[in-house]
Amino acid sequence: MLKSHPYIPNASSALEEMLRDVGVSDVEELFKDLPKLPFEIKEIPKEPMDELSVEREVMGGLSKNVVFRNRCFVGGGPWFHHIPSVIKHIISRGEFLTSYTPYQAEVSQGVLQSLFEFQSMICELYDMEVANASMYDLPTSIGEATLLCSRVTGRRKVIIPSSLPRERKSVIANYTQPQGLLVKETPYSTEDGCLDQERLKGLMDSDVACVYAESPSYFGIVDEGIKAAVDAAHDFGALAVVGSDPLSLGVFKPPGEFGADIAVGDGQPLGISPGLGGNSLGIMACRDDPRIIRQMPGRIVGLTQTKDGTKRGFVLALSTREQHIRREKATSNICTNETLLALAATVYMSLMGRDGMVRVARTILGNTKYTIDKLKRAGLAAPVFRGTNFRDFAVSLKNVDEINKRLLKRRLVGGRDLSKDFPDLKGVGLFAVTEIHTREEIDVLVSALREIARGT
Repeated sequence: MLKSHPYIPNASSALEEMLRDVGVSDVEELFKDLPKLPFEIKEIPKEPMDELSVEREVMGGLSKNVVFRNRCFVGGGPWFHHIPSVIKHIISRGEFLTSYTPYQAEVSQGVLQSLFEFQSMICELYDMEVANASMYDLPTSIGEATLLCSRVTGRRKVIIPSSLPRERKSVIANYTQPQGLLVKETPYSTEDGCLDQERLKGLMDSDVACVYAESPSYFGIVDEGIKAAVDAAHDFGALAVVGSDPLSLGVFKPPGEFGADIAVGDGQPLGISPGLGGNSLGIMACRDDPRIIRQMPGRIVGLTQTKDGTKRGFVLALSTREQHIRREKATSNICTNETLLALAATVYMSLMGRDGMVRVARTILGNTKYTIDKLKRAGLAAPVFRGTNFRDFAVSLKNVDEINKRLLKRRLVGGRDLSKDFPDLKGVGLFAVTEIHTREEIDVLVSALREIARGT
């Protein structure tokens, strides 16, 4: 166990206190949930090897890895989506890959323009007037939005759906608790998995700063009550924050059409590969209200022109971070952003265009319905919630963990066990299909589940 560290002064003096605060006895206990799997260590050749021989040796070992990309059906994100090859080539260019904060506009025009285009596309996609560039991921976007709403309204209560996963609630708590905000959860309907509108109205009062609702929900259900939730917030003078998956907006109405004040989302489906706990992109946009715009966290890139009006230029139109002159009056302590991933999303949306976004969304919607219908006809797993699903869907299974283990032996990754986040959903798995899954691959999943059910 680490007792001291030459560069971290509190490693020894405060170690016991830190361990006590998080409720563990030693550092090793922090990692007790990690499986202790044996690693097969191959003996390293004793004789020197040339570069080609080393390459063959390494590639031979790597070839044993199993790639689950088109056979991964885990719901809840991150997801595998098609990533056009040109995205990797563009974001790997040195001027983008190594660029940092564009403090000096005169030498950062390329980065600033890419962020301006990103903001413009997000505004068009979410039907909003202003977008920033850019947040970390969806949970932090929600957290920042709640603080924004509190600053604008002067109120201290936030309402969120109880259908959010534990990790997302935890991030929101990290943002709200230090600021003294009270977070209340609205129960979801056991019939359709969406916001219980009557229970929402019962939570509303004059101290509510904002109501957060999302569609599709974490369960993948398209919530037809978003407009009612927005109206409920406005009836009490609160702001409405609506979360939407960017790809779903190829077929469903954007937050702006529901009257949302702020829209948030996760940009990972927009040309960004899944990462282990990261590699995502937060989306935040708002309507044209100076009160809200002035409180937006992060940066807003604007378009201007030279004094003689002959050339255009891009600048940081708004930057209220704590490193700047705002200091303690800053709206956020964001110290970096996801510029490279925002660029990837910008390239993706540019390549797809309006028609491409619609085609992808329709393909996902069709694959989702096809999978659910196949499971129904096979009598394997009944959907838990009624309604229209986009990509994710919750189904009843006898034993999610055991079924997933058997699917893994067939080189298939099954659904997420929802009982770990929602105790009332015991025996429910959250699956997902995207545009990369073919009907044949979906049939393989259904056949595997049928064989498992029969005990073969």
